[in-house]
Amino acid sequence: MEISAGARLEIRVSAADVGKRVSVRRVDDDAAGSGKFTDTVGVLTSWDDGVLLITRRDGERVRVAESSLVAAKVVPAAPARRRGPAASYAELARVAARGWQPVERERMGDWELRAASGFTRRANSVLPLGDPGVPLDDALTTVECWYAARGLPAYLQLATGAEGTQELLCAEVERRGWRREVTAELWIGALAPVADREAAGVGLSRTADEAWLSRYQRKGVSEVALKVLGSGSSVWFATVPGDGDAAPAAIGRCVVDGRWAGFAAVEVDPAQRRRGLATTVMTALARRALEEGASAGWLQVETDNAGARALYGGMGFAVHHSYHHYRGPRCDGDGVARSGGDSGSGSGSEPSRSS
Repeated sequence: MEISAGARLEIRVSAADVGKRVSVRRVDDDAAGSGKFTDTVGVLTSWDDGVLLITRRDGERVRVAESSLVAAKVVPAAPARRRGPAASYAELARVAARGWQPVERERMGDWELRAASGFTRRANSVLPLGDPGVPLDDALTTVECWYAARGLPAYLQLATGAEGTQELLCAEVERRGWRREVTAELWIGALAPVADREAAGVGLSRTADEAWLSRYQRKGVSEVALKVLGSGSSVWFATVPGDGDAAPAAIGRCVVDGRWAGFAAVEVDPAQRRRGLATTVMTALARRALEEGASAGWLQVETDNAGARALYGGMGFAVHHSYHHYRGPRCDGDGVARSGGDSGSGSGSEPSRSS
């Protein structure tokens, strides 16, 4: 915190700093009279009626009463990674989108509406990367009706926690009744350390054959799902064979796109876990990606998947940003947006596999 010449903490933010990254210290409401303080770092999302709303890196919202502040300042954006790759949110969002493509898409300004018959939220949500070209209320109504016409719930994929992410837009859509259903993280890391391991017994293919699909946890994969799985500039499927006619012991998927390699669908037979098979699959895919000129990797991990987080952290991957799927109301045939409940064919997001 800033300390003045008189050794006093200072408040150096105002409502004019909304949208900037700030660090604030406040008296802990739960420790009144104890002299304890609580520090919060994040994007100042709003400052209304004496309350500051700060969005932390993971998307959590913290409300701070102006009267409880003892110090505050604007701070620089999170520093670039000293090891491994560095990238902007926009670059990674576009790379990830190219590696998991819908079967139908439509542009609305800098927003892309995506649909794939409900197979995963990422392929059935809007990716907003700028101005929709119309007022926000009109854009959201268009989104709701576009998805309703396809029998799908309307989702927005929004991000927090990195420079250029969408904390303010998250707050705006929440005020309009959209609710967050899923939060996950996009991690990045250097490929070379991943490739520098043992990778014996892994087969690589350009297509997801019946054996690979028999281990894939999304059952009843449709033709639409196969199109999504096969989308990307250079797609590879890895398989570690099982015993005899059994399903593969482990599988994985990788999409190579320029300097980036995106990993997904890394799954292991529950009976053969803790044998390093997931690492073996990652290594084989990373080697192939290096051969094609990639140098950095990305993957998506659910926030509560402790096993995947430990695995990828041990390989040198680290969180770049969090992303969230917001669900909106449905749009009836008369073009009016209405509250929708939980109906619809949207599929759950499972980033450690194939969200």
